[in-house]
Amino acid sequence: MLLLPLLALFSLSLTRAAPADETRQSLVALAAAGGGLIKLDSASYDLLTAPNRDWSASIEFTALDPRRRCAPCKEFAPSWHSVAKAWTKAPKAHRDNHFFATLDFDDGQAVFQKLGLASAPVVYVYPPTAGPRAKGRSDPSKYDFSHGFEAEPLAQHLSNHTPIPIPYSKPFDWARWTTFGAGFLAFAVTLRFISPVLQSRWTWAIGTILVSLVMTSGYMFTRIRGSPFIGQDGSWIAGGFQNQFGQEVQVIAVVYGTLGFAFVMLTMVIPYQSAQRQRFQIYLWSTIIMLVYSILIVLFKVKNRGYPFRLLM
Repeated sequence: MLLLPLLALFSLSLTRAAPADETRQSLVALAAAGGGLIKLDSASYDLLTAPNRDWSASIEFTALDPRRRCAPCKEFAPSWHSVAKAWTKAPKAHRDNHFFATLDFDDGQAVFQKLGLASAPVVYVYPPTAGPRAKGRSDPSKYDFSHGFEAEPLAQHLSNHTPIPIPYSKPFDWARWTTFGAGFLAFAVTLRFISPVLQSRWTWAIGTILVSLVMTSGYMFTRIRGSPFIGQDGSWIAGGFQNQFGQEVQVIAVVYGTLGFAFVMLTMVIPYQSAQRQRFQIYLWSTIIMLVYSILIVLFKVKNRGYPFRLLM
């Protein structure tokens, strides 16, 4: 006597399961035809988000028509397609339990109005409402674009809603490595031609002198204290020995460098020249020393107010 009620109950369950199975097969076919991504309209959206679904779905709401001028939509589209394509690598048993889809505004304006969407892109994840993965809710969750439009954080987030993690791997960055290789090749070629310059002791001597001039002129003093480049009134010499502006470093370095170069000319270069050239250059460099040293004293008077001495100025 109990056999007939049991058979009736079983046949009833089959009639209820049949539409869901047919819907799943339709969605599987649509996903396969779209390379892992279902292109939705209002009717297929209702089919994918059916209330008695035992599958989950990630849906992108976008507006890619050029008339919509949605720059973020165009920027996000490649990432969405790459994640959807990565899901096609999942085993079929898991792949057919989660679907990726895209609904364009021009294909489903009624759906946009029903969901109250006034901007794009938007990503909703619809959980299953039946089956072992059901969590007792049917409302979709929204993807937070604060992570940006990149594919990697998108795949990581959606993996929390798929049967298994999405097998996404970051594509090889050909542009980056090509740029790196070209830069390395250019550096190697440049190094080949400038190696004689780099091996010259004069190159290192000049570099050492320039660094010494900048450092002894107070560069690190201004960097550590965060001194402004010039004063608020436009002055470039700060009064007092505990203050210094950034431009003051440049002026002092030029003054020290000019004085040092003049003394080098007098002691190391002029003695090896003819008598006539020696006389002219002695006058020239001695005059430069007197003038520049006078400028140095003027700067010192600004730093130490009340200094009574001067040379020519």
